[in-house]
Amino acid sequence: MRPEPAILAFDTSAAHCAAALLSGDRLLALRTEPMEKGQAERLMPLLEEVLAEGSLGWADLDALAVGTGPGNFTGVRIAVAAARGLALALGKPALGVSRFEALALGLPAPVAVLEDARRGEVYLADGALPPRLVALEGLAVTAPRQVGSAAFADRLEPLYPLAEAIARVAATRLGQPQPRPAPFYLRGADAAPAADPPPVIL
Repeated sequence: MRPEPAILAFDTSAAHCAAALLSGDRLLALRTEPMEKGQAERLMPLLEEVLAEGSLGWADLDALAVGTGPGNFTGVRIAVAAARGLALALGKPALGVSRFEALALGLPAPVAVLEDARRGEVYLADGALPPRLVALEGLAVTAPRQVGSAAFADRLEPLYPLAEAIARVAATRLGQPQPRPAPFYLRGADAAPAADPPPVIL
């Protein structure tokens, strides 16, 4: 009898490095480490630790799942690049899951997802409209319930930690054609072009 599919999920889209290992419906391991920076150095060792805690190896995985944002520009790129590289090396599918999907998982619909985007703005997924970046001032939400770090009325708590939710969403898509994970940005990069003129090539 084939064992239940194993999914390793991870996310670095905010000030954390998070990972979860799911086998069927069973959560085998979960780690969330707060960190403002250093996710690129910490992610792979953390994944190794999560696999060891769940008594699985890389070859035992059926798929990888990764949080695609929205969130920190560099953080999203770190996790997505890792997922693509691991998928290529292992010959396993990698599935991207947005923060909106993960936070709303299992909650009674309709529910709006509001995440703090700083600078007086929020990332908003509300009803049939596409997810978007909106100003906090004068914000109007149509869904009767809300979830997320910027929720302000009829607030619900997520049913699962972020990394576990990413794994569970990905589990519903196993065996279906999926695009390669790609960063889900609702705001441009914070980096600005260098002010100095480029060097002259002789």
